[in-house]
Amino acid sequence: MSALTLYPANQPQNGNTFRDIESIAGQLHNIGVQFERWQADCEFSASDDADAVLKAYQSSIDKLKQQFGFQSVDVISLNADHPNKEALRQKFLAEHTHSDFEVRFFVEGRGLFYLHVDDQVYAVLCEQGDLISVPANTTHWFDMGENPAFKCIRLFTTEDGWVAEFTGNPIADSFPTLDQYLAAL
Repeated sequence: MSALTLYPANQPQNGNTFRDIESIAGQLHNIGVQFERWQADCEFSASDDADAVLKAYQSSIDKLKQQFGFQSVDVISLNADHPNKEALRQKFLAEHTHSDFEVRFFVEGRGLFYLHVDDQVYAVLCEQGDLISVPANTTHWFDMGENPAFKCIRLFTTEDGWVAEFTGNPIADSFPTLDQYLAAL
């Protein structure tokens, strides 16, 4: 189940949680974040390669490419057996921005995006079928959990892909990890 929790930036223990897609999308729309659900155009299996995954969502991808001028699209997956899972997790957990907007569609699994906008923090639990688009220069971080299990389609307007500018702000340390967030739901 997807979820959104709004926190005062200085009170990570005082969140207000929304669980229905319309409320989540509406709250995120207020800060320029696109959040929607996608359906596959055709059947595919978890063992299929990236080309099959992209084909399954081609009409939705094409719509976004036309709307925003995306230049590259790929599929990333990470599981609990990945030898560098902890190093990758720590990199994404640090608050950062991008000069490009960050677009992720969860084909499988889940992850927790935190968006730090003004004096609010938006915790967005994305699960299979969710698309999130974080605007350029929005401070955020991402937690894939201690034992990651996700597959995502990523879209970029540049060929450079994922390039982060870290803020040095330790705010992420104050908020629940994905595993803690899920336990509290």
